[in-house]
Amino acid sequence: MNAYRIAFLPLLRTTFDVELANHLIAQARLQLRTAGLQLLEPPEPITDLAQAEQFSNRLQTEPVDLLLVYQATFADSTMVTALTENAHAPVFLWAIPEEWTGERLRLNSLCGINLAGHALTLRQRKYDYAYAPADDPEVILKIRALAAAGALRRRLQTARLGVVGEHPAGFDSCYLDEANLQKTFGVQIRRIPLQEVFDRARSVSEENLAATRALLDTRLNNLATLEQAPLKGTLSVYHALKQIAKEEHLDGLAVRCWPEFFTHLGSAACGAMSLLSDGFDTGNPIPCSCEADINGTVTQLILQTLSQTPAFGTDMVGVNTQTDRVALWHCGLAPLSMADPESQPQGGIHSNRKVPLVMDFPLKRGQVTLARISQATGELRLVYGHGQMVSEPKPFSGTAGVLQLDVHARAFLDMLMREGLEHHISLTYGDYVRELQAFADLIGLPTLKMQPKEVKEAQIS
Repeated sequence: MNAYRIAFLPLLRTTFDVELANHLIAQARLQLRTAGLQLLEPPEPITDLAQAEQFSNRLQTEPVDLLLVYQATFADSTMVTALTENAHAPVFLWAIPEEWTGERLRLNSLCGINLAGHALTLRQRKYDYAYAPADDPEVILKIRALAAAGALRRRLQTARLGVVGEHPAGFDSCYLDEANLQKTFGVQIRRIPLQEVFDRARSVSEENLAATRALLDTRLNNLATLEQAPLKGTLSVYHALKQIAKEEHLDGLAVRCWPEFFTHLGSAACGAMSLLSDGFDTGNPIPCSCEADINGTVTQLILQTLSQTPAFGTDMVGVNTQTDRVALWHCGLAPLSMADPESQPQGGIHSNRKVPLVMDFPLKRGQVTLARISQATGELRLVYGHGQMVSEPKPFSGTAGVLQLDVHARAFLDMLMREGLEHHISLTYGDYVRELQAFADLIGLPTLKMQPKEVKEAQIS
């Protein structure tokens, strides 16, 4: 679980009930730390503008994922505007309800975030808020999601992605709109000629190939049965792409995987991309998409950043509307860590080109988050949802699995086709739907959500 870094900013005015306010501050602090969040906070609650300005200066040099303004009592908006002026993290305003006793108004916390929200809106600064007790677990979930969104935005603003070759003709869904990606996410693109990869692959030393082969033999038990020359070619491609990623400080790759890897090198790129996406011998996963699908790589980097585990870009190749299940498949580039532990992963041959190396295994069971940065409308938007990978026989050779949708399969198919969505979707294990929505809200990215069955049914009724 990510340990997001939060600026915890308790505000109070000494003319209110300071003892109660301090108790609530301590209670909130405990809840945040218990949730695994790292707190950057002033030594004492902030009570005046000078203290706010002092801590604001500190935030310029100590970046955080979220600014959490904990309005322990009423305060005017000057402290909030000072605290948020120099920091680029998202803002969360938290007010605490108090009993309607007919006696003294002890906190007046809600009025404080009301003033703060107005001031931030005037300054065109987005924020989220909560009006809830200090021990409300739902608030912690909202805070974590917004912190995740802040961390993800910072990550993408420094990301560098490589595009190897051009997307194949007729694969408009893989089109690279560099300016739009840079404007929306901040990512930088490095274009890499296919020939550079081929030249590097041909120069990889036998020693490096042997070491990688020996390590891979511990994961795949049938490499000796495969055609050895193309197998060696795929391992050479792995080294070439890994070397380029290291030299160029790349965080992901989108590779034109066919036909040139088959026609020029006589081997498949799929296995190489699987190993890179898994961080095979580096511990540093580099998400890879085939067919030079750069939006797929961006999506996988987003999911990988949220889950801290590899992501996989896949085709949706079959829909069963009776069982609400979808067959997911790609030639063989899923990360090895996604293999079903009850099934021995194999090295395989490409289903159409008949040469290695592709990975061949069923995807493991478990909850997954699905997402796609789509440009089907001409503008970028985030398509997302979740489901369960189930333990069923692999529907096709390669890396494949059966997805139990949280939406009706017919509704999913209708959305896929009527919205004109791309033929690739990305997944990672775990539920990160809340974080994805918070991220989209933060950067103003339109969304298309796969609505759960119960939501659709409730709308119908």
